[in-house]
Amino acid sequence: MISLKKYLDSASTELHREEEEKDILPTTIAAYGSALREMGNCGIEACPALGEGLKRGLSKLERGLSVDMNREKVNATESKVREQLQEWGMSAARQNQQRTREVKELLIVMAHTAESVGERDQRCAGQMNLVTKRLERIASLDDLAEVRASIEESAADLKSSIERMSAEGKAAIEELQVEVSNYQARLEEAEHIASCDRLTGLRSRLWIENQIESRIARGVPLCIAIADIDDFKKVNDSHGHMTGDELLKQFATEIKAACRSTDAIGRWGGDEFIILLECGLGKARAQMDRTREWVCGNYKIELKSGPITLKVNASLGLAEYRAPETMKELLSRADAAMYEHKAASRANGSDSLR
Repeated sequence: MISLKKYLDSASTELHREEEEKDILPTTIAAYGSALREMGNCGIEACPALGEGLKRGLSKLERGLSVDMNREKVNATESKVREQLQEWGMSAARQNQQRTREVKELLIVMAHTAESVGERDQRCAGQMNLVTKRLERIASLDDLAEVRASIEESAADLKSSIERMSAEGKAAIEELQVEVSNYQARLEEAEHIASCDRLTGLRSRLWIENQIESRIARGVPLCIAIADIDDFKKVNDSHGHMTGDELLKQFATEIKAACRSTDAIGRWGGDEFIILLECGLGKARAQMDRTREWVCGNYKIELKSGPITLKVNASLGLAEYRAPETMKELLSRADAAMYEHKAASRANGSDSLR
């Protein structure tokens, strides 16, 4: 798609555009169509349960490619491809999380089973000990002297065997329980890593989406806020991506400090952050006003050449859940509110990042 855009940009200035379109554009479109097909095939290989849907969607976009493509059609196609890939990625991640939960539940069941088996072995050992004691009482009869010696010996051997079996069984069960506990701890650690954004340490987009859906299902009061660092691209362009990453980490720390412990905070993507608040719109608006005031200001970034200070402003959009809308509709309203805030700030002539 990038090559197609470059072609459309350059073709407008060429003297022999018609000849080039005849030779180059069909080849470029065919190459892009082939790329869409391969993405669909890779989707099936990576996640067979969800890949068919991705492949059908990409195939539909491929059929819409034609030699009369213009910039508007290219942009529209690119947007749809990105949307389908993001949706497939989120769905695949949710499915993997579900599988992780199922494995975790299975291991917990194994632990409980191991514990019950151990208790059963202990009960069996107790019952066998009672039998041994009865045999010992029989052996104490004086008129059964010869039998008594044999029974005593057998009883002792039986008791020794039972005690050994009980000890070995208990040790084996304890070892199994330790292994299961280790696996469970590793699963919980993996779940935590998967639920966090690697750069900022905040919750991931997928984790936040799961929390939103859970609260919608429970019917609790819910508001969503999306915060975006204004003119963040200027930081990357002027100082490099390492500086931009450091700013994102510091901003994440500040936004977490400004929010309440009951608020769920995540990185939405790029320089956008999302906050989930379990309250009505009035309380949420007051909280977000305080948060925005807290996170906006000067940030000190250490560079090899020395420290620099960046003045940061942020645009924030807030939306309250309205039944029976979907999570996607709620997020769309919060995102639209954020862009309205950003447009209003630009209209007022504020230069956010310097």
